[in-house]
Amino acid sequence: MRSREQSGGLHPTVILWMAVGMLGFAVLPWYGVEDGFFGLSWLFEGYPLEFAPALVLSLKGEKLWLAPLGLLMAAPLLLWGRQKSDPLFGKLLVAIGAAGFAWMLFQGFAIGLRGWQFGWLQGLFGELGDRQFGMGYGALLVGLAFLFLFSVGLAARGAVGGDVFVVSTIAFVVAAVGLFIFMPILQMLANALVTEDGSYSVTTFLGKLFSARLWSLDCLAGGSRCGVAWNSLFLAVLVGVLTTVLGLVFALMVTRTGFRYGKLLRALTVLPIITPPFVIGLAIILLFGLSGAVTQTFSELFGIQPTRWIYGLPGLLIAQLLAFTPIAFLVLIGVVEGVSPSMEEAAQTLRANRWQTFWTVSLPLMRPGLANAFLLGFIESMADFGNPLVLGGNFDVLSTEIFFAIVGAQNDEAQAAILALVLLAFTLLAFYAQRFWLGKKSYTTMSGKGDAGMHPQLPTGLKRAVYGVAGFWVAFTIFIYATIFYGSFVKLWGVDHSLTFAHYVKAFAVGWNEFGIHWKGSAWSSFWTTLQIALISSPLTAAIGLLTAYLLVRQNFAGKNAFEFGTMLSFAIPGTVIGVSYVIAFNVPPIELTGTGIILVLSFIFRNMPVGVRAGVASMSQIDKSLDESSLTLGANSWQTFHRVVLPLLRPAIVAALVYSFVRAMTAISAIIFLVSARYDMSTSYIVGRVENNEYGIAIAYSAVLIGVMLAVVGLMQLVVGRRNIGRRGHELSQSRTNVSQPAFSGGS
Repeated sequence: MRSREQSGGLHPTVILWMAVGMLGFAVLPWYGVEDGFFGLSWLFEGYPLEFAPALVLSLKGEKLWLAPLGLLMAAPLLLWGRQKSDPLFGKLLVAIGAAGFAWMLFQGFAIGLRGWQFGWLQGLFGELGDRQFGMGYGALLVGLAFLFLFSVGLAARGAVGGDVFVVSTIAFVVAAVGLFIFMPILQMLANALVTEDGSYSVTTFLGKLFSARLWSLDCLAGGSRCGVAWNSLFLAVLVGVLTTVLGLVFALMVTRTGFRYGKLLRALTVLPIITPPFVIGLAIILLFGLSGAVTQTFSELFGIQPTRWIYGLPGLLIAQLLAFTPIAFLVLIGVVEGVSPSMEEAAQTLRANRWQTFWTVSLPLMRPGLANAFLLGFIESMADFGNPLVLGGNFDVLSTEIFFAIVGAQNDEAQAAILALVLLAFTLLAFYAQRFWLGKKSYTTMSGKGDAGMHPQLPTGLKRAVYGVAGFWVAFTIFIYATIFYGSFVKLWGVDHSLTFAHYVKAFAVGWNEFGIHWKGSAWSSFWTTLQIALISSPLTAAIGLLTAYLLVRQNFAGKNAFEFGTMLSFAIPGTVIGVSYVIAFNVPPIELTGTGIILVLSFIFRNMPVGVRAGVASMSQIDKSLDESSLTLGANSWQTFHRVVLPLLRPAIVAALVYSFVRAMTAISAIIFLVSARYDMSTSYIVGRVENNEYGIAIAYSAVLIGVMLAVVGLMQLVVGRRNIGRRGHELSQSRTNVSQPAFSGGS
């Protein structure tokens, strides 16, 4: 029997994408619908001109620059009757897809709200007399159709073995990363050159970039302040070093001291991760502020005059250590467990004592984990927005300066872009410094063979120091969280400590009316919005991350290293920079998303995607490629192999990516503070508003509810992961896989 492509007609995949493209061009609104696409008002009102499809606009003589897209979408009909093996098949599809996608981008960026976007176009063609708005779902489908027609053409020409699924996936990920990571960053860079009159000036840019406000060192010469950039860098380095040390202390206590309550300690480390970023800062104020419980107690007992010492570097350092030490612990626990006991036993056999074994064998093999933990602490500190907003005082940092440049009285997007570029430069330098420090040395100690050795105990002196530091920090953490919980029931902290449910009632009151249940509390709107955005973005984040991991682990193609760098770039970009770049890039056509829920979903997807990538890479690296090869040999294609063979074996990676992306979407603040709107308010921005109004009780009550929701979700997900069992040696195999995969996943977080 001959296939459809051999018996005449068009290739089925080409027909599919032509149909998708024609649906977008001839049926769906080309531009965004203000009242929401899914309300279908554009359809019931008979296609009003502003919401008409591109075909209708072209036929009415409006937006004639859209007409070439329809002609290009019909061009694959020229391939009627040609086989896929025909050289012209691939060449024509590549040309059609590239031309269509390029024309979409060109007309979108060339024509905006006021006609021509660039002066040279107006000088070349004269006054346009028309304009266009942000693209809608019609444009989205047409763009996808051109992209995948281009992919089918590349596959027909032999790219990546002619596998349409693999080529299409690569093209989709590259296009998505280009549009939602690289393009916003480049536009932010361009925006940094813009002056107040709208022109471009390198001189003005350099003046702002090297201003004393950023780089002053007056504090070293007896002055009151140093530059904002130095403040951020000093704090980030300090936090990176101390969180790494504390994380190592906890990892050693769990694995090398015979500590009996390791599971309880691991559960305690989850709390700061699922806590909104600025809540710890609030608890510190309630304890150590001018009216704080500890401050007042010391004042009464010892006659010490209360001061504002907690505002500034000391308070910021304490808050960030509490918030980010658990992340360092999660990175290092897997690395410490992964050091082969046989190597440590070999050192002791050669008469090394415990100190020598630890310093010369164990610690050097933990170097990758230490580097990853420092990098995470550094980046998290740089990107932290909530704690500096609450505790910063006169110690200004880049993240808050960026925020006030956007929303403050100055409303200077160019200044915000310059600050964001400095922040990005610091994080990228730290990223490359980490890679340089690790070098090309091998730290592999797990060969896949059984290792029945036992990790040696720590030296007695080090063991006592570990217990002392860890015990103090655990007690302090419990004290902080007890304050958070208690503070949510106090009527007015520092003034009236009587217990009340008033804060919970005001935020989460529920009633009934003639229409049914009525969510009366002021927090419900932001809570449901946050939950909806998190539930939408989490599976999309996991899907894109795991598809990318499949390409990195299972496929070889030209530009693979650049592809991996592009997909991991957002790991090194602080959330503040993502937020600013999205405001600049997506506030005007052709992609106009500001004020919508879509921009929040996109920011979460591409901010958290590296976690799904690293989790997928870690798990997929443990699955023998012979399984894929067997499936392909039995006649399955790459999509069927990925869907039916690889994906079921990635269950832990899927759950890990889902949990992380869901939790981060529920608690993120640094990026979304720039992207929320009256219609799409998020929990964290609502809490920030209450803090700014000094409504600490409501802010803490809301945070306590979020912590409860996060604990329930994480507990449920961990329950699902804990049920995995593989074969007769399921426990041993699962344990060994956990030891291998955990550093990779945690390092990506």
